[in-house]
Amino acid sequence: MKFLAITLIVHRPDPVTGVLKSTHDRFREVVASALLAEELGFDGFGVGERHERPFISSAPTVVLSHLAALTRRIRLFTAVTTLSLLDPVRAYEDYATLDHLADGRLDLIIGKGNGSAQRELFHVTPEDQWERNAESYEVFRRIWREDKVTARTRFRPELTDAEVWPRPYQRPVRVWHGSATSKESVDLAARYGDPLFSANVTHPVEPYAELVRHYRERWEHHGHDPAGLTVGAGSAGLCVARTTQQALAAYRPVFESNLAFQRATGLPVVFETLEDFAARSSALIGSPQQVIEKVHRYHERFGHTVQHLPADAGGLTDTQHRDSLERFQSEVAPVLRQDIPDPPFDWGPVLAPPHPAPVSDAP
Repeated sequence: MKFLAITLIVHRPDPVTGVLKSTHDRFREVVASALLAEELGFDGFGVGERHERPFISSAPTVVLSHLAALTRRIRLFTAVTTLSLLDPVRAYEDYATLDHLADGRLDLIIGKGNGSAQRELFHVTPEDQWERNAESYEVFRRIWREDKVTARTRFRPELTDAEVWPRPYQRPVRVWHGSATSKESVDLAARYGDPLFSANVTHPVEPYAELVRHYRERWEHHGHDPAGLTVGAGSAGLCVARTTQQALAAYRPVFESNLAFQRATGLPVVFETLEDFAARSSALIGSPQQVIEKVHRYHERFGHTVQHLPADAGGLTDTQHRDSLERFQSEVAPVLRQDIPDPPFDWGPVLAPPHPAPVSDAP
């Protein structure tokens, strides 16, 4: 099993202390989190893309390019690239450039994104967002694979023998499809034989497991090799301590503050107590053995081979968060790496075999 640390770069007051860091300090915190993830042995680090409050992750290519220069081993993920809002040609240019700078350490997780404010910002409607996402992805993947592209499109100017530069480093880049609530992303992933990444954050396991089951059905319908099917899954929180009691005590202020925020802003409350949240959500809160057992329970439902964890403290103190990550990597990850297989592909750059040298006709 592989493990990612992911941030959406939320920028709001700390849920426990109420302190709001400056934008500059928040970005520096993200950089520190990525360096820590590489130091601790995580397999990937992901940066989200949102274009509305309270997020400042509107330029993930810039952030990831900076991280590419500071890291050497860890793979860099988008979480997610909102292709429904983007011109696929411009998105290709940005990510192909980033992939060269990262020496082929880039993976993309794409999705339509969510949030009405960013839809309005880009003049995308609820009625056309899925069609935009599918069209953008088809154009994006063709540009990555073809030297010249002709495409009849609805949502951007048509392409005729278009050449887009730079040509890619990875051939092609691996693209995962982020899935939260709808079958559209699942269908798109299965159609193209791409891996699926379940958000698995807001609700108990059932609705996410149903989407993964649908993905498996559609994968088979499209005739793909069952051995290549790949699923990743998220987690709603992280606090690994020596004992369950210590983990719950550390996380309780975070949960209670987030619960108060949900109620004050009219957001739906799914878990009324910390104990229910720790038991039925995807949050990994407890002793190392408890966390191992929970990941196994989710693996039984999803068959996932990649797990993401929050890169941000999210209300824990910096010491609590680092201790939790260190304990996860030293006591949890080794067991799960042994028990659960890796994805069915090489984790390194996706490189096509070199073109054969031209044969000369000269004597």
